[in-house]
Amino acid sequence: MAVISDLTQMLAQMRPRRHPGRYVFTTVTGAPPARVRPVMTFAEDEGLTLILRQDEADAAGLAYDLVTEWITLMVRSALDGVGLTAAVSGTLAAAGISANMVAATCHDHLFVPAGSAGEAVRLLEDLAGRHH
Repeated sequence: MAVISDLTQMLAQMRPRRHPGRYVFTTVTGAPPARVRPVMTFAEDEGLTLILRQDEADAAGLAYDLVTEWITLMVRSALDGVGLTAAVSGTLAAAGISANMVAATCHDHLFVPAGSAGEAVRLLEDLAGRHH
């Protein structure tokens, strides 16, 4: 799959895909509990941030504040591509939907409040359609 850096092409080809389940952000100091399988981690000064399924966090007794749903933008956007995050988060912000954006090597990922993923995907598909 070719890496895309042009904003119009990134938007036109983003193809948002919703993952099943609910996800939370939590922080641990030291190693994460053995029984959790985070989908993403990030080392911060305060500890290791984990993004994981809500049921795994609950089973491990990990605290969290917000329950989210996970959307992946299936476009293979360049890590130095300009404007995709702004366009996506701006579109969702205009609709009153918060988005925690995470960039990985192959795709960009959004975590939106639980219950808003359907509307978020619809808005992003509409945004993509305006750039075809």
